[in-house]
Amino acid sequence: MSTTTGSAASAAQRSTGPGKDSPAAGPAAPGGAPRRRRGSLGVQNLAGWLFSTPFLVLFGVFMALPIVATLAMSFTDFRLRDVTDPFHARFIGVDNYVKLFQDDKFLTALGNTAYFVVVGVPLTIVLGLFAALALNNGIDRARTFFRVGFYAPVVTSIVAVAVVWRFVLDPQDGLISGLLAEVGVTAPDFLGTGALAMPSLIAMAVWRNLGTVMVLVIAGLQAIPTEVREAARLDGAGPWQELRGITVPLLRPTLLYATVITTIGYLNVFEEPFVMTQGGPDDSTLTVSLDMYREGFNFFHMGYASAMAYVLFVVILAITALQLRLLKDNTR
Repeated sequence: MSTTTGSAASAAQRSTGPGKDSPAAGPAAPGGAPRRRRGSLGVQNLAGWLFSTPFLVLFGVFMALPIVATLAMSFTDFRLRDVTDPFHARFIGVDNYVKLFQDDKFLTALGNTAYFVVVGVPLTIVLGLFAALALNNGIDRARTFFRVGFYAPVVTSIVAVAVVWRFVLDPQDGLISGLLAEVGVTAPDFLGTGALAMPSLIAMAVWRNLGTVMVLVIAGLQAIPTEVREAARLDGAGPWQELRGITVPLLRPTLLYATVITTIGYLNVFEEPFVMTQGGPDDSTLTVSLDMYREGFNFFHMGYASAMAYVLFVVILAITALQLRLLKDNTR
């Protein structure tokens, strides 16, 4: 009796084993599961493209298409000529680019922009670094207050900041002139003197942007393990040795990012000279972006202004690549 029961159980097990139609076995039709998996992935991909479509349409219409159109325009003499033929354009090859480097005004603007970057970027990075170090190690109760105070100019409209600084630097009724008058000193015309106009703009830009560097560096400082600093102090490292040997090396990725974004912003400087000096006096504060704006929207030389835009783009790309090459190798 038991032998018969065992044989029946064995037969039943063989009939429901692997490859047979049983609940535990896989799908009966070969390839059924892969087909369902491929179908599921197709639905997911379709859903992703559908959700991305609004952004792709907006990016294509308002970013990609203007970029390509500007590049094409830079090889033409496109301008708003007159009401009878407002959009006349003729292909002229690289004439706009050749003309740029024969244009004394553009070369002056390029030099002024380089001056703004070479002086402004190091000052912004260094002052932002030391502000972050001071706040990170400062009094806990006032730390949040000073962080907000330093960062407030970043989120304030640049036009509002420029108007306030025009009042501060005014030689007659400005804040600085009033303070100097109290001690019997006549304030110089900061924005009306060629030697002082660009340093004044740089001072305003540094004051406004060091808050961004400060916030980034504070985040980097808080990511440094406290054990590393404590070990250095136990080994007798002083504040300067700790800063040079531990803090700055570990902050290199943060400082690299801050340097790159600050450099790109300063190469595109436009609002400060536009609001405060209009490029004067004697083009001493004329920048590439301001010169490009004038050529495109004051004189309607759209093709020439487009060539300026792409020269500036190449300069930004080259400087950014150089910064990444020089600084990123040291972060590895």
